[in-house]
Amino acid sequence: MRFDAVVIGAGPAGAVCARELARGGARVLLLDRAHFPRPKVCGCCVNGSAIGTLSRLGLSHVLAKAVPLREVKLARGTRSATVSLPAGVALSREAFDTALIAEAVREGVTFRPGTSAKLSEELERANAVVVATGLVGNDGTPEPGSRIGAGAQVPAGCVPAFYANGTIFMATGRGGYVGLVRVEDDRLDVAAAFDAHFVRASGSPGAAAETVLRETGWPVPSNLAELNWKGTPALTRRAKQLGGERWFAVGDAAGYVEPFTGEGMAWAVASAAALAPIALRAAQKWEPRLVHEWEAAHRRAIGARQRTCKLVSRVLRSPALTALAVRALGIVPALARPVVSRLNRPPVLTGAPA
Repeated sequence: MRFDAVVIGAGPAGAVCARELARGGARVLLLDRAHFPRPKVCGCCVNGSAIGTLSRLGLSHVLAKAVPLREVKLARGTRSATVSLPAGVALSREAFDTALIAEAVREGVTFRPGTSAKLSEELERANAVVVATGLVGNDGTPEPGSRIGAGAQVPAGCVPAFYANGTIFMATGRGGYVGLVRVEDDRLDVAAAFDAHFVRASGSPGAAAETVLRETGWPVPSNLAELNWKGTPALTRRAKQLGGERWFAVGDAAGYVEPFTGEGMAWAVASAAALAPIALRAAQKWEPRLVHEWEAAHRRAIGARQRTCKLVSRVLRSPALTALAVRALGIVPALARPVVSRLNRPPVLTGAPA
């Protein structure tokens, strides 16, 4: 069967883009090699920016079971600081991705999980293809010294009471940082960014996470190192290109920067919403200038946000700067307000569906 558009990858970016294409009248096929629900290496935080985009698209209800977030607790050594959040929720990727896929199917998208796909083959049966295959599908060159991601979930009955609902806990150490947050079923999601050599020296991602938590004096969940840890390629990378003849890259496949408190989810849904009207036009009639339109729209939607996160990640890489930041925020938490506000403001989605 021939489709107007094929979307490869059913994470947030792929599912949202597929849904919007279908709402525009396109016949859409959504493919993913995984079966759902499935866990992902992710902080599982949806910030105010992402919430705003979902609301604009009529998707607020997918967050109905999410845990509201009030604050971020940041630690370096034995010092810590707490910063208030204007908005945000925590929701597992099993629940979030499955809900977004269901919304796409409800709009008429044909979904085929457990299906591998190649760009060249999908171009033969569609007028346009959207590549939303995440970091795995990003063939760009990693930034020198880029950290790798790692994640696991602590079962609900094994979570220390210290890690309360509504707070994002971020422990920073000499080899990276560990983020912890409770999700809707009371599990503790653990997502980390580590220097590759630190993981090798520690013996495993779980052992590296234990080391960072002990440096801060925060409790280590029982059997943390023995959990089913998953990893990612180098996090910060620029895609070689955002599109070509009859295809576009979106989400993490279009470039990625080490994220901070829900930004990854915000980039995914914002970039999907920004691409949808352009990809819809490509599905109707291909024009080479559509790639340039997408490059400009991508910069408007998430370019400044990624630069902000890159700056934050550079601070977190420096033990001295992190210690100074935590000490200052411990005295004057309002110092974080400009960065928090910038990351939570609505994205610029010129031409995106209302």
